[in-house]
Amino acid sequence: MKKTFLLFLILTTINVFAQEVVNSTILELKKNRDVFQTVNHEKNTVTLFISDKEKVKAINLNDKMQIVDSISAERPNTKTYTNMIGYNSSNNGTRLYWSSNNHENILEQLYDFNNRKTTHKEYKLILKNEKVLQKFSENENFYILTVLKNSNIFKLYVFNNEGNFTEKMIPAERFHFLESDYKKSDLSGVFSENLPPFDPPFSLQNITAENPTSLTDAAKKRKCYFNNKQIIITNDSNIDFTQVILIDLKDFTATEKMVKKPYLNGERAFLNSNSFYFDNKLYQIKTSSDTFHFTIKDLDDNIIKEYLANSTNPIEFKNSEIYQEGGSFGGKRVLENSSQFIRKTNNLSSALSCYHIGQNTLITFGGVSALQQSTGQIFAGQFGLVGGVIGALAFNPAMESFNSYTNRKVVKIEGLFDTDGNHIKGELQPLAFDKIRTFFDKNNDVSSQTLFKMDAYYLGYYDNKTKEYIFRKFAD
Repeated sequence: MKKTFLLFLILTTINVFAQEVVNSTILELKKNRDVFQTVNHEKNTVTLFISDKEKVKAINLNDKMQIVDSISAERPNTKTYTNMIGYNSSNNGTRLYWSSNNHENILEQLYDFNNRKTTHKEYKLILKNEKVLQKFSENENFYILTVLKNSNIFKLYVFNNEGNFTEKMIPAERFHFLESDYKKSDLSGVFSENLPPFDPPFSLQNITAENPTSLTDAAKKRKCYFNNKQIIITNDSNIDFTQVILIDLKDFTATEKMVKKPYLNGERAFLNSNSFYFDNKLYQIKTSSDTFHFTIKDLDDNIIKEYLANSTNPIEFKNSEIYQEGGSFGGKRVLENSSQFIRKTNNLSSALSCYHIGQNTLITFGGVSALQQSTGQIFAGQFGLVGGVIGALAFNPAMESFNSYTNRKVVKIEGLFDTDGNHIKGELQPLAFDKIRTFFDKNNDVSSQTLFKMDAYYLGYYDNKTKEYIFRKFAD
């Protein structure tokens, strides 16, 4: 009896810690409101923004998710400024950046908590001969990355935390720009290539490595990774190599690395490959209908570790069952053997993603299908409604991952590896994301959710019944 009670107490303690309510505030939220947060990691504070069609309210929170202060301001003109595209922070507060649909009109909105006021500043960008690839936000700066048409030149627009703005030209001359069929091209030409089903022309998926990345995002062939020192761009359009471009954010120069993928027998049209950049290493997979080859390399093309699986040599570097979600069977089921996994992965868009668990790396391997759209979704997609709301504040990569497999077929396994790429045997423990999914399964009368990481993951949501905005803390 005592042992049973002790076990119950331990499990209860773990459960409470995993889903600890940090703070809750009585708050009357109307419908059609967008919620977004910025995190100042230096001060360990959060600013929560709540927006409707008329106003934006900024709520300053301390590390206990308690309200310290708040300011309200008029929302920028919705006819001109359709989206909030980024932010940066300073001692005076937080700057939000709004833009028109074509990104040529930019408005900077400063929420100054020290002087309890808001100010704004407008910029005009001339993007006639440029294509916007991606935006990046951090405490010091906000960046807009473009490529000049018919050229080998990147352009970076830098908005700093003092309200100043500069333009940087970044040449990528003498790089090896080849399209998927080995046709020689330039930088603009490589980005203009349409790579169905996930990569339309001039798309570049931003990966936030501190969050678990869904296979839907990892399956894209053109990806980028951002830190305070570099923008790392990877291109896997070619089955035989990964092109890596590193943009230095101090001297604004670009360097190129060409990292070969493993050789596999078979017709090129029936092979599949992809990569994921993590901890200064490139994790690559290449598959055929009966072979799965996984390599870990440095950016100088040196092999750190490699694994091979096929019909006679099953996958031994996994720590989970082989799961399939969606498809004609619906729901979730376990596949029987490695051959099924390899064949199904190769028939889908293959991908892998990496995530830190302490000093070790959790890798998810698998494949994902294109979106299986209903008529309503096709109609909404034509008007940019899928995955968000018109005029929404900003994309939240952590929050978006929770519905990334909806209406898709997904096959996946997970494996745990040490810093040298050696497989670590053992049972995997639930991640914070697993606990958050379980929470949503049991609590569906919520809205205005936001998710961000500090010392752990913090989930903010509006409880429609109690009329409270609640923050819960989830740890891996």
